[in-house]
Amino acid sequence: MTVSRQALLNLGLCVLAVASFAFAIASGSADISTGAIWHALIHGGSDTASRIVLDLRLPRAIVAFAVGALLSLSGALLQVLLRNPLADPYVLGISGGAAVAALLSMIAGAGAALIAGDAFVGALLSMTLVFALSQRAGSLDPLRLLLTGVVLAAGWGALISLILSLGPDTDIRGMLFWLMGDLSQARYPWAALGVLAVGTVGALWLARPLNLLIRGERVAASLGEDPIRLRRRIYVLASLLTAVAVTLAGSIGFVGLIVPHMLRLAGSTDHRRLIPQSVLLGGSLLLLADTLARTLVAPTQLPVGVVTAMLGVPLFLLLLTRTRLR
Repeated sequence: MTVSRQALLNLGLCVLAVASFAFAIASGSADISTGAIWHALIHGGSDTASRIVLDLRLPRAIVAFAVGALLSLSGALLQVLLRNPLADPYVLGISGGAAVAALLSMIAGAGAALIAGDAFVGALLSMTLVFALSQRAGSLDPLRLLLTGVVLAAGWGALISLILSLGPDTDIRGMLFWLMGDLSQARYPWAALGVLAVGTVGALWLARPLNLLIRGERVAASLGEDPIRLRRRIYVLASLLTAVAVTLAGSIGFVGLIVPHMLRLAGSTDHRRLIPQSVLLGGSLLLLADTLARTLVAPTQLPVGVVTAMLGVPLFLLLLTRTRLR
């Protein structure tokens, strides 16, 4: 029996996810043996090694994987919705609204939990503004949606620059880390996995309509789908996924842009396969990037967004080259 290319790809992505978790849990400034890590994961414990694994490395690894998967899912959805292969989770200005709210909370001296809550509210506000301003004749027009998002993102960017220029010097470092992506304050790992599970189920529910919509609205309508209602569902789901990801880790670029491209070039054009593969690959990539961010110049930690940009730029240029050659 011949093993299909998609089966090999699925197996490789599962192995990559497991390996990235193992690498993340085993890596850090404290040298912990493999036996001690296994003992902590299986039996728990109150010793120093167990506390480092269970209270620091494992929660951060879970949040990193969930955020990467959420961004990849959102990117795959938005690229279909906007009919634009360069669309990513931040193209509609949702992260800008979250950033403005988070930075204002930092200046006010709010705690980490309140900053995350304000960031989520800011993301929802930006999502609502884009949705309301993009309506035309009761329909969510993709071009109008994209232009509205780009303009709103520019406005949020101006406000962010103003806040950074007027904010107190003592808060600037924390603000910049949040803007470039920061998982050092990773919180609520199991809630993040729960959101990822719900988002994945929702995206899989839309998989067949996505396959039809990517072939054109007339094709989708002729096969029983309502393009107007479908676009709204895609927009809401993708925006909520982005809002949760930004709330958990700040703005992290390139993951939601390059992961769907990589999978499509590998032959995954059916969204019933592309969606779970995006979860595995996006989560693994961000988990590996975060591990590098906290170990490359340890004990100093880099913003994970810097690492994803350093990896994403050459990778995306390689993808463009392959696409041009094809």
